[in-house]
Amino acid sequence: MRPLVTAIVATLGACSSFENPEVVVDLRVVAITSDPPEQVVAFDVAAPPTPAEVLAELGPIDVCALIADPAQARGVHYAFTLCAYDDGGRCAPDLQVSLVEGVLPDPETAAEPRVCLTITPDDDFLSILVSTLRGDQLAGLGGIDALLQLTVRGEDEPASATQYAARTLRVTPRLPAARQANRNPTLDRLDVELRGGTGAGPVPLAPGRCRDQPAPFEVAPGQQVRLTPVEPATARETYVVPTLDGRTQTFTESLTYQWIATAGNFSAGSTGGTRDGFGNAPELFTDWRAPRAADLTGPTDVDVWVLQRDERLGLTPRLACLRVVP
Repeated sequence: MRPLVTAIVATLGACSSFENPEVVVDLRVVAITSDPPEQVVAFDVAAPPTPAEVLAELGPIDVCALIADPAQARGVHYAFTLCAYDDGGRCAPDLQVSLVEGVLPDPETAAEPRVCLTITPDDDFLSILVSTLRGDQLAGLGGIDALLQLTVRGEDEPASATQYAARTLRVTPRLPAARQANRNPTLDRLDVELRGGTGAGPVPLAPGRCRDQPAPFEVAPGQQVRLTPVEPATARETYVVPTLDGRTQTFTESLTYQWIATAGNFSAGSTGGTRDGFGNAPELFTDWRAPRAADLTGPTDVDVWVLQRDERLGLTPRLACLRVVP
């Protein structure tokens, strides 16, 4: 067993018999991103576009799945399928298109801990959208979705060990005329600060996996550090949507931050979001506490992910590293 996994298991065993969802201990799809997260096509109620006209407006979609598997030194088998949703949020059995499958080398040591593909919308993609539209009570007003399903399992595991993850691919009519497609949110940097008066002010945390960091930010066992996402001025888009009474409404995006690590624990696994009833903006930071010295066998590198999301399927992951030194 890897030293990091030993530390994780010891930490979890001391706290609870249930796995902490904020701590990655085995195979997991951390995030699936799509760029763009949404496409907008011209639409005239009096003269709806033909299928060929819709396809002509749709561009390629770049998809990447970020995968972690800290407990095992092995490859990960993966397969992508494009389909319509069933009632349980997985692929409907009657409309599926297999895209690509393969084996990702061990995510902790591979050149890239992710797998990527480009989807070029075609007749199959359009058929899935039409199928979704037929069951949509809003007749496509809020967008029409296709499902990209990802299955993963250890290269050495049977099919019964398969795990499922999914990404929604959305096409939206340009109603009103000012409507623009969503873009993935952006993050300027991730700041880290030692808590308890043990250090200076916040400093930027270098992005990337621990194995790619020549000198990770070091913390002591049990030390608490504050992690704060810093947004650029353009991170939060203003957008307009139609209402059921034929009018429009304008919003400014709310961004949320999900926190995940391979060890330690967070004061909050999710931060950000909407303002409270008094108009106060929510805090974006979380406090991460390093594992105790008794749970470590030596210097331990901890991968930390923050997943930045908007409310319109936008998603941007950031990976960084903290080194716990007894």
